[in-house]
Amino acid sequence: MPRIGLLYPTRDCGEDDFLALAGKLDPALAVDFAYVPWGEKIGRVDELDPAGKHEAVRELGEPDRLSAAARFDKTPDVVSWACSSCSFTRGLDGAREQASVLGERLGVPARSTSLAYLTALTHLRAGRVALASVYHRDTTATFADFLAEAGVVTVHTVSADAPSDRALATWDRHRIAELAAAADHDEAEALLIPETALHTTPLLEDLETSLGKPVLTATAVTLWDALRALGTPPVRPGLGRLFRR
Repeated sequence: MPRIGLLYPTRDCGEDDFLALAGKLDPALAVDFAYVPWGEKIGRVDELDPAGKHEAVRELGEPDRLSAAARFDKTPDVVSWACSSCSFTRGLDGAREQASVLGERLGVPARSTSLAYLTALTHLRAGRVALASVYHRDTTATFADFLAEAGVVTVHTVSADAPSDRALATWDRHRIAELAAAADHDEAEALLIPETALHTTPLLEDLETSLGKPVLTATAVTLWDALRALGTPPVRPGLGRLFRR
């Protein structure tokens, strides 16, 4: 089975959700993590104001910082920068540069969560979306701008303004479902939940059944896109429309 290498921003947040989804896709699928250190001047992310958080995630997504952190015990078959905000705050060209630098560093296909969203939307032929965002409204607007660069129209957003990814890792299924329902819109062809610290794998099918449209979570699109980059897009029942044939 392929070995997926994930660059991740904060240790002990949502890694178990990636592993849970990988186990549902194939118990033999290997997922390894490497961690990108926050800047020395950052301190506690949950104590930063919105502008400070925005700059912190931009700094974390510096291509040279990603390249230096991309150290895995075994070279993966594909690597992905598994952080939503840190891969869209530099815009579409910035996300492509991140992937390019990682690909050159490891000599394997390289992706990111934000690029995975674009690939998934193209696959589903969905060009109008709603955003169930955990970020401050300014960061949510930055994600909408990123999507617009790729021709995707955002018809509605909600912004939870959560304090940190570590706080988001504690959200239960009710709180995630509540955010998704608040963000839904009749004109949206898909709903996006862009945050890799959330534990969304157990909710994939239920959210789609409830809302009647594809629901693309950060964990799901990251793994789906990584496997697709290797030419083996996964097909599994019970995990939402993205994983159906």
